[in-house]
Formats: sequence, structure tokens, C-alpha cells
Amino acid sequence: MAGQGTPATALVVKRGIAHRTHPYRVAPDAPNYGALVAVALGVAPERVFKSLVTEVDGALTVAVVPVTGELDLKALAAAVGGKRATLADRAVAERATGYVRGGISPLGQRRRLPTVLDESALDLPTIYVSAGRRGLQLELAAADLVALTDARTAPLQTR
Repeated sequence: MAGQGTPATALVVKRGIAHRTHPYRVAPDAPNYGALVAVALGVAPERVFKSLVTEVDGALTVAVVPVTGELDLKALAAAVGGKRATLADRAVAERATGYVRGGISPLGQRRRLPTVLDESALDLPTIYVSAGRRGLQLELAAADLVALTDARTAPLQTR
């Protein structure tokens, strides 16, 4: 579709990564947004991942977790060798990534941040992450996401 280019989609195209983009319509302020995205796309919710910008011991870090669970901040801190993790302020997250909340992609960020992907992604044929704007998801193999972001993998979600 024309006009869907974002830094995230440009990166996967430039690197020759197999991917698909999927537009969807969900109100940005809808409760349980991630689950509604999965419904709109007609895919299992455990395949849809959210990108959360966090601060681990003061350093920005991206956690990529399934929309079916919550981020375990202690597990994230441990995964990067830190002591304490918190969610980053919205304005800080948007400024660092160049994306707006609800459209933050782990790919093509203004400032490349350390990334940790929940290990459940490795068991799936492909996963869905934000393509860099609300209303557009990017489907790709988890291994490709790891390679593009130099991500670590770890168990990050609470259920």
C-alpha cells in the first residue's frame, strides 16, 4: 500500500528481510489495545508483541513482549544485568525512538536502544510488531528481529 513507509519498514526492505505489513483499525485509546489489534488482524494474540521503552538503572531499554501478558520489570532488569527497571516517561520514549506511543517499533528507532525480546517469540513462525505507526503492524521472523536489533532474549512476561 502506498504511503506506508516508516523507518522500520525501510530498514527491513534495505536489509532484504522477509516481512509483510498489515494495516488495521483500532481506536488508539481503546482498553486492551494489543488484544484488539490481534482480533483486527485475525491472528492469535500471543503472536502480537508490544514494544515498551523502559529505563534500567537509568539507561533506556526496549522490552518486546506479547500483548497477552505484562512486562516483568525485575526479569527485564536481570536480563540486561541491571538492578531496577521502570517504564520510561512517554515523552522520553517518543523522543528517543522517533515514534509516538501506540506506534513505537523496535526497529528503525531514532536512537538505537538495547532491546530484549521475550523468549516465547522464538517458538513462533512469525511475530507481529509495530511497523512504526498506529494502524500498521510488521510481520517477520523473531530471529530476524533479533538480528536487526542485536536483541537479547529472555523470559520477560508475567501472566
